[in-house]
Amino acid sequence: MAEDTFLGLPAGTDGDIALLGIPYGVPYPDPGLTAGCADAPAAVRSRSRRLARFVGSHDFDVGGPMLPAGSTFRVVDAGDVVGSPDDGPGNAARAELAVQGLLDAGAVPILLGGDDSIPIPALRAYRSGPVHVLQVDAHLDFRHEVDGIRDGYSSPMRRASELAQVGGITQVGLRGIGSATPSDVADARAAGNVLITAADVRRNGAGWVVDQLPPGSPLFIAFDVDGLDPAVAPAVSGMSPGGLSYDEAVELISGAARHCRLVGAAFTEFVPGLDVNDRTALVIVRLIMNLIGSVARG
Repeated sequence: MAEDTFLGLPAGTDGDIALLGIPYGVPYPDPGLTAGCADAPAAVRSRSRRLARFVGSHDFDVGGPMLPAGSTFRVVDAGDVVGSPDDGPGNAARAELAVQGLLDAGAVPILLGGDDSIPIPALRAYRSGPVHVLQVDAHLDFRHEVDGIRDGYSSPMRRASELAQVGGITQVGLRGIGSATPSDVADARAAGNVLITAADVRRNGAGWVVDQLPPGSPLFIAFDVDGLDPAVAPAVSGMSPGGLSYDEAVELISGAARHCRLVGAAFTEFVPGLDVNDRTALVIVRLIMNLIGSVARG
C-alpha cells in the first residue's frame, strides 16, 4: 500500500482509472480564496488514507466493496501535475498534456483540482467526441472573460461549448447569484446547454436529471464542490445557500456513470483552509469512491 496516494492505491498511470492532482490552473490577477484550492489534492489524499483499510469492506452507498472481489479493475494514483501560482498558460499546457497521457494509456482520469479553470485544459485533451459534459455547480461559469483572462474559473463551460469534441453540456445545481450576466445565461441557452437549478433537482430528483443525459454517451463530470449545500461542504471559494445534498450528488454522479460511459471527471474549488473537521475533504473522498465503485461494478 502506498503511503501518500489516494486511498493508499498503487502509484502509476497503468490503470482503468487514474487519479491526477492538478493544484494550479489559470488564475485571475486577484485570485482571492481560490488561491487556497492549490492545497486540495494533498488534503483529499490525506483524508482518503483514513479509509484505506476499509476499501475491501462492504460499502452501503455502492452495494458492496468499491472494487468487487476478484475484479481485475485497476485504480492508480498518477500524482500531481507540476505547476505554479503565477504561470497560468504553463499550468494549462502541462495539465492538458498530463490528461492526454492518461487517455492515451487507456485510463479514465479523475482529477483533483485546483480551481474551476481545471476542466478547460482537461477537456482540450480529448481528441475525439462527442463528449457530453455534466457540470455540478452553483454558478453558470459562462463568462467570456474576466479581467482579460479567458481561461479562468468563471469561463469553463463557455470554453467547453466552443470545443468541437464537446457534444452537449448539462449544468446542474444552479442557484443564487454570481458573476453571470443575463447575456451569459442567454448565450448558454443559445449554445444548447441544459440548465437545471438546485430547486429543480429538489423537486424532481437526481434520477430525473440522469434520465435527461444521452444514454451510452462518453461523459465528463465537472464537479465544482460549491454545487453542494454548504451544510455538506462548507470549504469552498464561492459559497451559496442551498445546493445539492450528499445523497442527491451520489445518486446523480453514480447514476450518470451507469447511464452514460464515464471518460473523465474533475473535482474542483475545495479550499482546505476553510474546512471544518475535514468535512468537505471527506465528502469529496466519498463522492470519488462512489464514482469509482459505479464504474468498476458496471
